[in-house]
Amino acid sequence: MVGRSLSLVLAALLGGCAVGPDYHVPDAAVVKAAEARAAFVSGRTVATAEPLPDGWWRLYADPALDRLVAEALQANTDLRVAEANLERSLALLDAQGASRELQGSLDAETSYAQRSAEAELQHVKPPTRQIYNAGIAVSYDLDLFGGLRRGIEAAGADAEAAVAARDLVRINVAAETARAYADICNSGFQIDVLGRSIGLQDKGVHLARILADNGRAAPYEIDRRQAALDTTRARLPRLSARQRNALFRLAALQGRTPRDADTALLACRHPLELPQRIPVGDGEALLRRRPDVRMAERRLAAATARIGVATAELYPDIRIGAGVGSTGAAADFLSPLTNRFGLGPLIHWTLNRHAARARIAAAEAQSRAELAAFDGVVLKALREVEAALDSYAAGLAQQDELDRARDEAASVASRLARLRRGGKIAELPALEAERDLVAAEIAAAANRAVLNEDQITLFLALGGGWASENRRLPASSVRQEPGFRASPARADP
Repeated sequence: MVGRSLSLVLAALLGGCAVGPDYHVPDAAVVKAAEARAAFVSGRTVATAEPLPDGWWRLYADPALDRLVAEALQANTDLRVAEANLERSLALLDAQGASRELQGSLDAETSYAQRSAEAELQHVKPPTRQIYNAGIAVSYDLDLFGGLRRGIEAAGADAEAAVAARDLVRINVAAETARAYADICNSGFQIDVLGRSIGLQDKGVHLARILADNGRAAPYEIDRRQAALDTTRARLPRLSARQRNALFRLAALQGRTPRDADTALLACRHPLELPQRIPVGDGEALLRRRPDVRMAERRLAAATARIGVATAELYPDIRIGAGVGSTGAAADFLSPLTNRFGLGPLIHWTLNRHAARARIAAAEAQSRAELAAFDGVVLKALREVEAALDSYAAGLAQQDELDRARDEAASVASRLARLRRGGKIAELPALEAERDLVAAEIAAAANRAVLNEDQITLFLALGGGWASENRRLPASSVRQEPGFRASPARADP
């Protein structure tokens, strides 16, 4: 055992290796599976394989939405928290990197003291006098087994995970801003459609009352139509509240109070429209782009590096140190009797390995847990996109049917209106046809709001909207793209 340890010490002196496994994404990780990197199986009729643009909200070609997202990304409080967490991680990385630098210390103290006679092995009381101690010491850790390097590697991966966490907040802020704005516009559109329905139903109640007064309709017809009118009117407060609540959500996303909300946005009456099929790319592009995937991969890298940190504790910590100083009575300050110096290696080696091996086992178990979490995040990302594509395709198909029903109702209403004007039918059937048309418009408008929700959910699942804000990290943490780097052999001690 001693011979093997000495051999490793010699090898470290000659080659400066770092103990512990060199990080790579395991070959068995889900992110490397061909099925995970292939084209999506759902939504082929509603999406294209073109890459998703960073600012996906610009696909709606709505200047107001562009402005709202830009404002939210500047002032959102969650994003400010994420930025502060990133600054903290970068500071910790900088502090970890300082461990590879030359270390120095300066000490100086003085006191009026009397030493114990017993401590001096005397039976005569020592004199009281002014004593001092001053010195400068410098040292450099050779890091022969790479414990410090692995620690810097782990801190660098943690900082990159913080970048990914910041990006994850960005895509959520963008999606929630678009969702709030879509709710404002869709609620306004539905309020207008509902208003037309209320107008027609009110007209129907008035007409039923005239007919009943002239004996041409039963009195209950008035009550039936009035009940339908009251039911329709009852939907207005909820829609208005939904619109205003969306406005308040939008204000909070922009770091504003409800009192500072931009009420001019309540004038929006047109749902968001996508003039093209959604570009979604493929699985490989998704896994490179999604911040939560990058964050999980970086956590796995950090956990792997910490195995090396724990493994380095099995071997000696060797430093080169030097110090000069002066210690003694103040009366002899800086005299040959008080001056001192030292130069040489400093070796610290804990011979009891039990605790160190337990920490290695704990670090290896944490690495396995992070790999499982990484696989889970990859599977979740793929599932979310496929589910969002399915829901969006179903929503588009439903919208086509509802639009067709609305067009047919419009055609019937138009024909009956011409017959009424020609005196060939009574006014009530024409009015019923108009009410059926508005009912079809209400159904189409409600589904269009759901369709906007499906679109934004899909964009959120695709994970776009952060690349332009990436931050450069120190050179010590530069790496290849997560999940697709080469796989060097494991270097165990």
